[in-house]
Amino acid sequence: MSLKSFSELTQREILAIAIASEEEDNRIYATFAEELADRYPATAKVFHEMAAEEDGHRRQLLEIYQARFGSNLPAIRREDVKGFYSRRPTWFVKNLPLETIRHQAEAMEVDSQRFYVQAAAASQDVGVRKLLGDLAVVEKSHGEKANALSEAILTESARAEEGRTAHKFFVLQYVQPGLAGLMDGSVSTLAPLFAAAFATQNNWSTFLVGLAASLGAGISMAIAEALSDDGSITGRGAPFIRGAVCGLMTTAGGLGHSLPFLVPDSWPHAFWTATTIAGIVVFIELWAIAYIRARYMDTPFLKAVAQIVVGGAVVLAVGILIGGA
Repeated sequence: MSLKSFSELTQREILAIAIASEEEDNRIYATFAEELADRYPATAKVFHEMAAEEDGHRRQLLEIYQARFGSNLPAIRREDVKGFYSRRPTWFVKNLPLETIRHQAEAMEVDSQRFYVQAAAASQDVGVRKLLGDLAVVEKSHGEKANALSEAILTESARAEEGRTAHKFFVLQYVQPGLAGLMDGSVSTLAPLFAAAFATQNNWSTFLVGLAASLGAGISMAIAEALSDDGSITGRGAPFIRGAVCGLMTTAGGLGHSLPFLVPDSWPHAFWTATTIAGIVVFIELWAIAYIRARYMDTPFLKAVAQIVVGGAVVLAVGILIGGA
């Protein structure tokens, strides 16, 4: 079906689109509220109020439409009009961070107001221009109402509590799977990489082993993390995001100490140059992992060092011993 340009719309169709838009925004805000109710009850209450506001404006627009054109609404949606703003599907908000949802709601109000203002400026019909200007004012009032509701409902203590919840969610969805991936990629690839290095003393062959080990571990960890749970019970967030974070960090952890073996074999002392650089990278990786564990996982730093650095050193030594055998 071909899209209609805004200039082709009648006042009846414009009102019908406005009514449908307010109804859809009401459902989106209600979905936001439902999604946030357990994690962020204060913000959920804000979105409940905003949903009620949208429903009130829908009823006002419907009364205007019925007074002018009767009870039959034409089957036209904003998606049928060229240049009209679109809304993300409501399933997209599942397990999204709080600030992301707030920004999306803010963008909804701004997009609505901007569309009506621009459409009013482009209209040559006085009646249509007034109608679109009124709709722009309505959308602006939505944003002002949202700000007022936020100030009234999101008290300092409520914001602090939601901040703690947001931090916990960030750790569960990003830090935890990322750290697990970085640990696996950095530690599990040490043995095969350095075994290949000391067995062949060929940088290019060693790099290929490291690349294969890193990519293989990354894919495996991504799938395992994504399939571990859907986040609905544990609150660990969207499985696809966790899997992607875990897989990318696993690959990065393995590639970090594989890349030094790109030193050309034609260089003087190429093997020992690459091995020395790789060893330094391993040292940095292991201490970085220990710091992240201490910073985000409430693990005492010295304990984290003992767990990660000592463990990594043992794996590294195993790889060197096997490769040099």
